Amino acid sequence: MIRPDLSLPIPESIEAAHFIGIGGSGMSGLARMFLDRGIRVSGSDRADSPGLRALAERGATVYVGHDAAHLGDADTVIHTGAIWPENPEYVTAKERGLAVIHRSQALHWLIGGRRLVSVAGAHGKTTSTGMIVTALRRLGDDPTFVNGGVIAEYGVSSATGADDLFVIEADESDGTFLLYDTAIALITNIDPDHLDHYGSDEAFDAAFARFADGASEAVVISADDAGARRVRARLRHPRVVTFGEDAAADVRVSEIRTDGPVAFRLHADGASVEVRLQVPGAHNAVNAAGAAAVLLTLGHDLASAARALESFGGTARRFELHGVRHGVSVYDDYAHHPTEVAAALSAARTVVGDGRIIALHQPHTYSRTQAMYREFADVLETLADHTVVLDVYGAREDPVPGVTGELVSGAFRDPDAVHFVADWQAAADYTARVAREGDYVITLGCGNVNLIIPQVLDALERHGED
Repeated sequence: MIRPDLSLPIPESIEAAHFIGIGGSGMSGLARMFLDRGIRVSGSDRADSPGLRALAERGATVYVGHDAAHLGDADTVIHTGAIWPENPEYVTAKERGLAVIHRSQALHWLIGGRRLVSVAGAHGKTTSTGMIVTALRRLGDDPTFVNGGVIAEYGVSSATGADDLFVIEADESDGTFLLYDTAIALITNIDPDHLDHYGSDEAFDAAFARFADGASEAVVISADDAGARRVRARLRHPRVVTFGEDAAADVRVSEIRTDGPVAFRLHADGASVEVRLQVPGAHNAVNAAGAAAVLLTLGHDLASAARALESFGGTARRFELHGVRHGVSVYDDYAHHPTEVAAALSAARTVVGDGRIIALHQPHTYSRTQAMYREFADVLETLADHTVVLDVYGAREDPVPGVTGELVSGAFRDPDAVHFVADWQAAADYTARVAREGDYVITLGCGNVNLIIPQVLDALERHGED
């Protein structure tokens, strides 16, 4: 892992940019925007993907695998924190004296001086960003946006708009959300995470307080979340708008109904309106309240904001249906923290009917698994009918002895409710044997667990035929 050095200068002009790790949703989104600016783009990733091929069709030069020769005539190299310091492209770029910047600095360069809405929080920020962007477009605005996931209605995670408004998902995991000149800051929640970077809950809270107080126009923050309330108490910002189910929230949610796509009543400034989203889950009612608060801050009225939010169709890897085989539906969700897993499974429960929920869980990073394996086990055992646990996706981390997926499965109270399978094909076959008509299989994790879905669908098809 490479920690971002935000003190490094950002070039004033960029003519040819090379992206190390260009295939990810965030990096590919940045690359598209560089192409929109007429900048020559190249990039590499460790594996082929639809994202790579789509960029190639747009005119980018893309490579599978990392090699110093891929740098070509690039004057600027853009990287994620997930690459290793020994990456040959990174090492050679440093040796050549090229401008080498973190992806957050590249985004800062793209934003320029535009009016910025930054969405931060431990959970819900990709969905909240997608809600804001979708609603703004429905209301007639044309913002530029960069999201952490693909917005279903547009099929992309980023796009260049004609307005001065710029909407981003701001990443708190490595502190880079403090880099941006934010006008309106939305904080969905503050659930301690990423302590490998911050070191303590206090430092995590302090970073969010600095982010919020740095907003030039307004702060929109959860009234329900305990962490958000802690940070709210230390803010000095003159304009703070709260949202949530709390009776004192400025934008309040009530009468949440979760029998299918979530419906609820939204209240603000003495007015109220009924809202029915296209996505399930009580947590999405609260996400919508935060998005509505941003829309109100931008000058839209409550009724118009509510109608616009109803058009939001979801984002990729957030309870995304990938296929149905012999009556078994296979979904994918990016949830990788116990709170997110609980939200995803609770949402699934509202729409599965008489069927069961089979969770296919891939723990993400050794440090989080070691710190939270009991919490993961408790949530999975409580909210899923059966759980299949894969091995840990290490991402940027080296393996830790004794920390495997079996740590999660071993913490279940009922060993019959869980099965640890390190081999993916064996896991897909086991899942197909367990599943029956009407069930939902849902993959959970922000690593590459979504790539097992074709194997699961194939196993379900074969098992159904047998």
